Amino acid sequence: MIEFKDVIFKYNITDAEGNKKDAVGVKDLNLKINDGEFVVLTGFSGCGKTTIIRLINGLIPKFYNGELIGEIYLDGKNTKEMTIYDVSEKVGSVFQNPRSQFFNVNTTDEIAFAAENQCIDPEIIKSKIIDTAYSMHIKSLLDRNIFDLSGGEKQMVACAGIDVLSPTIIVLDEPSSNLDHRAIRRLKNTLEEWKNQGKTIVIAEHRLFFLKDLADRMIVMENGEIKKDLNKEEISLLKYKDCEDLGLRALSLEDVPFENDFRPMQNEPGNQLEFKDFFFSYKDKKHSVSVPDLSVPCNDVIAIIGHNGAGKSTLVRNICGLERRNKGSIVYKGKKLSNSERLRNCYMIMQDVNHQLFTESVLDEVMLSMTDRKTDKEEKEAKAKEILDKLSLSDYCDVHPMALSGGQKQRTAIASGIASSKPIIIFDEPTSGLDFNHMYLVADLIKELKRIGKTVLIITHDYEFILKCCDYVIQMDNGSVVDSYRIDSTSVDGLKKFIELK
Repeated sequence: MIEFKDVIFKYNITDAEGNKKDAVGVKDLNLKINDGEFVVLTGFSGCGKTTIIRLINGLIPKFYNGELIGEIYLDGKNTKEMTIYDVSEKVGSVFQNPRSQFFNVNTTDEIAFAAENQCIDPEIIKSKIIDTAYSMHIKSLLDRNIFDLSGGEKQMVACAGIDVLSPTIIVLDEPSSNLDHRAIRRLKNTLEEWKNQGKTIVIAEHRLFFLKDLADRMIVMENGEIKKDLNKEEISLLKYKDCEDLGLRALSLEDVPFENDFRPMQNEPGNQLEFKDFFFSYKDKKHSVSVPDLSVPCNDVIAIIGHNGAGKSTLVRNICGLERRNKGSIVYKGKKLSNSERLRNCYMIMQDVNHQLFTESVLDEVMLSMTDRKTDKEEKEAKAKEILDKLSLSDYCDVHPMALSGGQKQRTAIASGIASSKPIIIFDEPTSGLDFNHMYLVADLIKELKRIGKTVLIITHDYEFILKCCDYVIQMDNGSVVDSYRIDSTSVDGLKKFIELK
């Protein structure tokens, strides 16, 4: 059993001037999770669900600094009396970004790593790796270079390491955030197998559609407190409107309405983004994109979809000029763009936003993207604050970006892209780590970018998000564009078939 008694935790963070500030993680938390229960933690970004995960696996207070009051028990033992090693014998963790928990380059070594740290006999570990590879259908992932894997494959390697370790409690922090629907199904199968083995599973998630049939309880958090604690029957009765009222993502993607009701701009001749005999390949010759002929409308919101490893990120890296060894041409509104011209015309928000947060405060981060020399500092600051307000980040203007939650970091990077004066804005998985309300806020701001004449390209697996704000789809597979079409009430069925809802 996992038990929280009158638990309060406040993170110690600093503002841009280095002054210490307290950020509430959880407060007045009283919670019991029984052995073998499958519990879903959900709610707004920063609501406390990740803090609960960290309290269970010992990262709080062993790694994250702050003030902890109250008691946490694992199988009747107070965690204050346990070392991180003791906790790790009972609890296995899978993080949102699996790279943050990897210590090896070889996948088999990584799968063995956690069990090796528990001094399990090497022959037993080898046997367990074979069993795990068969049960999880990941034989093809053994003895691979981790850096050659897709996001979904990395997540499966992280899960395999936990499977070999075989702890009684498994905690997962938004494991689906960067996965396509095929990878999510594999994750669901693994979770189902763990549940059948009697594991206690606690998962913090925004995307709920794959968990509906697995969850024994769904705990909705708000401002560090439990807002709702729903049992299995109550979960099954939730409709789309009920989820919307609670600020939750859909429990069934089939119920998501097509909401993009604004009229697309009329695309005049020449108002296109065109690819002619375009080709790019990395040095390994295994990963490439080839687009012989493609024309998509400018001043629209264009979703780039496809399974992990389909070539989506490679395509947008070429569009924005980050790759140089390409052949053919990219033409924007009748003008062929060189690599340097692509850099000047494009602003890209990366999938892992930690790579592009540079300044000492959230406000400075947004202002950094404003390169228009005609705008003075006061105007830039006012514009930045207006954007941050729309993204519910006003309270964090003076906070260091790296002190934010994952969803808050994502919104900070999005705010920087919105503030940019460049005509082409590219988003790589912008809703990763975002809750229902903030996903809608981002969708509305992206529609606003379209209204002011921007061309927006979005790599996404998020079906709800596509129906909320996208006009057009580029569908990729194996480095090629296999289809492109405008989204309307008739093409939605085709979109559902592609992501295998039908």
